Formats: sequence, C-alpha cells, structure tokens
Amino acid sequence: MSGPAAGTAAAATTTDVVCLGESMVTFLPSQPGRLADVPSFGRGIGGAESNVACALAAAGHRAAWVGRVGADGFGDHLVETIASYGVDTSAVRRDPARPTGVYFRTATDRGTDTHEVAYYRAGSAASAMSPENVPYEALFAGRVLHLSGITAALSPDCLALLRELTAPRPGRPLVSFDVNHRPHLWRGCAEDASVLLELARRADLVFVGEDEAEEAWGIVGAEAIRAALPEPSVLVVKRGSAGATVFASELRPGPRGAEAAGGNAAPGASTDTVSAATPATSADTTCPATSADTATPADTVTPVPALRVDVVAAVGAGDAFAAGFLSATLRGLPVRDRARHGHLMAAAVLTVPGDLTDPPSRDRADRLVALDDAAWGRLRLAPGWTAADRAPEEVRTP
Repeated sequence: MSGPAAGTAAAATTTDVVCLGESMVTFLPSQPGRLADVPSFGRGIGGAESNVACALAAAGHRAAWVGRVGADGFGDHLVETIASYGVDTSAVRRDPARPTGVYFRTATDRGTDTHEVAYYRAGSAASAMSPENVPYEALFAGRVLHLSGITAALSPDCLALLRELTAPRPGRPLVSFDVNHRPHLWRGCAEDASVLLELARRADLVFVGEDEAEEAWGIVGAEAIRAALPEPSVLVVKRGSAGATVFASELRPGPRGAEAAGGNAAPGASTDTVSAATPATSADTTCPATSADTATPADTVTPVPALRVDVVAAVGAGDAFAAGFLSATLRGLPVRDRARHGHLMAAAVLTVPGDLTDPPSRDRADRLVALDDAAWGRLRLAPGWTAADRAPEEVRTP
C-alpha cells in the first residue's frame, strides 16, 4: 500500500480514536536521585500516542494504536501491555532489522533542572515509519486520528508521514494534534518550530502548552497562540497550574475532511465523523460543510481552571489531559466539560509514579465535572483519589 487512497473500502466504523506514534519501554527509578545513583529500575511503557490510546480504552472507548516495534522482547512487552488496556494493536508492524526504543528517567518533574532522561531510540523501528509502510486503512478507520509532534521529529520519513496524514483530503477523519515539542529530538534541525506550526495549522483539534509555544515559536500568551493558529476548529492552550484556555469556532476555515470537500470518503476512511467544535449527538456527528473562502467565525473562548493535585510524578499528564478532552469530545459534551474531563484524567496520572493509571469511573468523573465553579475550585486530589467513593465537594453539592 503506497498511499491513503489505496486499499479496499473498510466496513462500518468500529473505532473511536486511532493513535499513531512511537511507544517505548521505559525504566522507572526505584528511588529519587541522579540516574548515576539509582540502583535499580522498574519496567513500564511510555509513548505519548499509546498513552492516549490506553487512557481512552480504559475510559470505555474503542481505541487503536498504530506503530512500529522491533521483533524483540521489548516489542513483545509493548504490544502485550498496550493490548491489556483494551487497545486494538492489530495494525502494529514488527521490524526485524531495527530495535524497539527504550529510555530511562529520573523521578523528578520534567520541567526541573534535575530531571534526566536517557533515550535509546536512534534508529528504532518506529523511526522507520513512512508514507510507504503504514496501514492507511487502519489509520483512517476511526472517528478521530490522534498524532503528535514527537513523531515528526523521529526521522525525515516520519515527518513525511505526518504531512501526508494531516493533508486536507476527502474522507479524512478529525485530526487531533498534540504539539509535544521535545527540543532534544530536534537537535541539528533548525526547522522544528516551522514544522510544528505547519502541522498544527493543518489539524482540526490542537493541544499546545503555553511554555512550549514560547520555547518553540517565541509566542507568549493564549491569545497570541490563537492568532498564530487560526485554522484549527478547536485550540486547547494548556497553562499548567492555571488550567487551560479553549478556543472553539463553529466552522472550519477550509476543506479538510470528506464533508468539507464535498466528496466521497477515501477507501478505508471512516464515514462516521465527529466535529471538534460542535458537540456531537446521536443524530448528527458530521462536521459542518465549508468552502475554502469561508471566513473564520469568532471564537468562543473558555478558560477552565486546573485542579489542586498532590503530585507524585509530573509525567504523562499532558497525554492524559488529551485523552480526557477527546473522550468528552466523542461524547458531545460542552467545551468546559471537555476541559474538566481533561483535568481529571491528568490528575489521575499526576498522583501515580508512571505514565498510565486507571481513570476515575465515568459516573464519578461526570459527577465531578458537574460541580459548580466554587466546588470545583475547592477540590484537592491526592494519591488514591480515583478509588474513593465521593469527594467532600460532591456531598455539599445539591
């Protein structure tokens, strides 16, 4: 198969979200300190896109992860572990000539000067993904295709693949893109900023942190970020402990998927799409049709405060936030509730040592999301909170 239009027509959509990217075996330290001083490590898995797939599956959605791993024991562990969360891994490819990537990290926050990560991913199986060797019928089989800027940094072939998948075309599912700027992956490449901006502008739903927007693009503030990214129907600017600001427009600014282009779906593509901006219902889950010269309407801007969390490890929270936001988007919830579900998913991961954990039950999460602003602001979540029955703030809420 040599392109997204190749292949045979797929059956009715059976997947909510397809995530493409590299997943690696991660080694977590047995105690705080420098990597040089840590005596032993526990084995886990880590990868932005597979983290999102696992969190979505754990939350009850039909999620698939598409990637490439080595024909080795680490590759076996990755595929088996991701599948154990309920994720469809049937489209994962095995590479007999390249290894599965691994990395070691310290227990400190990624944003601190003491945080260390040692990656062993150069020449990995995932870095060999290209437009010529991925299963397009699987990638376009979902309602949403979730990508990240990490994949674009792995190799020129991976960048070419991301450009192919984000290109406007009939039948394209809603494209979710997490900028995920990782400067160490772009060493020796001066085009990281322009590449990430290009890919983000071609997506329908974009997640970006204020800090990474400033680092990558020199842009400060949520409004300035939106000015640089006017095309996505929904832009989520993550602001750390200050929460998130969501910019949502009612219409897409140009043709992207099958409905916008007015054509038939590409073979292998989902025909059950979901809009990034307009809440979906059982009666109408298609994106609104637009023309190339449709003016971008005024945004609805929704700031959503973060929760107070007793943080154990600040790793994987961004992926969990994206999963929570996507979950609520698939359910057609209002923008505020989407961001609140993102915060709750992030809080679940922040209160455990690894990248993944069981999210709160849907009923529990919905009750917390429905709290009034005052009760939401009083919430403080500590390790083990997802297993608790009710929070004091819920009890005080009629």
